[in-house]
Amino acid sequence: MANRLFEGKEQAVAYQKYRVSPSQELIGEILTFLEKKKEKPFDLAVDVGCGSGQGTVLLTPHFNQVVGTDVSPAQLEMAQTNNHTPNVSYRQSAAEELPFPDTSADLVTAMSAAHWFDRPRFLQEAYRLLKPRGCLALLNYTLDMELQYGDDDCSRRLNEVCKEFYAALQPYRNAYLGPSSALLYKEMYDSIPYPEKEWHECFWAKHCVPLCNYVGLVESFTSYQALLAKDPEVARRLSHDITDK
Repeated sequence: MANRLFEGKEQAVAYQKYRVSPSQELIGEILTFLEKKKEKPFDLAVDVGCGSGQGTVLLTPHFNQVVGTDVSPAQLEMAQTNNHTPNVSYRQSAAEELPFPDTSADLVTAMSAAHWFDRPRFLQEAYRLLKPRGCLALLNYTLDMELQYGDDDCSRRLNEVCKEFYAALQPYRNAYLGPSSALLYKEMYDSIPYPEKEWHECFWAKHCVPLCNYVGLVESFTSYQALLAKDPEVARRLSHDITDK
C-alpha cells in the first residue's frame, strides 16, 4: 500500500521553495546509461511522484515529451504554475496506475519519491510502461548532507548542529520508511530482474543555499511535519533554536 503525504498546498509551496533538485551531473549519469541502450532521439520521459516539478523540467532538453505525475492536485498546480517549457505536461495519477499505454516510455524516473510508493506494484507498472531497452532511474537523497561555511572548524560545528536537528526529529520518522530509506532502494534494486542495471551508492552534489533554505528543507521532511502536527510549539522552538545555533 502506498503512503500518501505532501498533498497540501503549504507542503507544495515548501517543496517548490526548499527541496533540492537533482544536479545536472546526476541527470547526465542517467542519460549516459540510457544512451548506451538506445539511439536518440528519445521520445517520452515519465517522472513519477513529480511533486512541484523541479526534477521533471531537468529532463526537457533531452526528450520530445516529458510528463510528470503525482497524486496531489496541490503539487501539480504548483508544477503547472512554474512550468514555462512547452514539452512538459502534468497528470494526476497514482504511481501504481499510470495513465500511459504499454511500452510507451523511454525513461521512467522517480526522484525522492519511490520510497513512498507501493513499491512492488510501482516496479511492475514501470516495467509495463518502458519500451524495450528503456531505463528506470530511481533517485533519492539522504540525511548524509554536509554543510560547509568558512573554515573547517566552522563547518565541523555547523554539522554538529545539523546532527542535533536530525536526532531530535528521529523519533518522528514515518514507520513506512523503516530505519533507512536507502535500504528500501537497495531492496528495489535487488528485486529488479533487468539484465543490465547499476547501483550508485553515493553521488555528491554541491548546492549554495542561504541558511533559511537549509532549515526550510529540513522543516519540509515528514519527521518535522509529524512533530509540528503533534506539538507546534515544540517544533517551532526546535527550529528556532537550531537556526540560532
